[in-house]
Amino acid sequence: MANSLNTLEVQDIMALLPHRYPFLLIDRVLDYTPGDSLTAIKNVTINEPIFTGHFPQMPIFPGVLILEAMAQATGILGFKTATERTENELYLFASIDNARFKRPVVPGDTMVLEVKFLKERRNMWKFYGEAKVAGQVVCCAELMCARREL
Repeated sequence: MANSLNTLEVQDIMALLPHRYPFLLIDRVLDYTPGDSLTAIKNVTINEPIFTGHFPQMPIFPGVLILEAMAQATGILGFKTATERTENELYLFASIDNARFKRPVVPGDTMVLEVKFLKERRNMWKFYGEAKVAGQVVCCAELMCARREL
């Protein structure tokens, strides 16, 4: 069970990320340790607008959105890790390496997103992320985010 001090509800997430419906892909942060790791969830439902076109006869959550959900999780971890932060600061998705997709994600699945901080150099932050459904890895990748002031 996560310590209530290290959980974030959707209102807390929206205070950190600029994303809004339908592009906010983190429903809750279950636990995080600044400078180390974060675990979040994304509930995949048939009501999401993406399923009207991907694919109507066999709805599959797009891999690029799984990666975006992981990137959003890294952004939250970045904001919770940074000790000095300005109001106009964002974490921008900079790169993906070694992305692997193991199985489709479909409506009804709850994706558990686990991201781990690897290193920072000159405002570039590197993370490793996994998305899991029912304990099985559905996607993994190394992600890089750029800390930028707008």
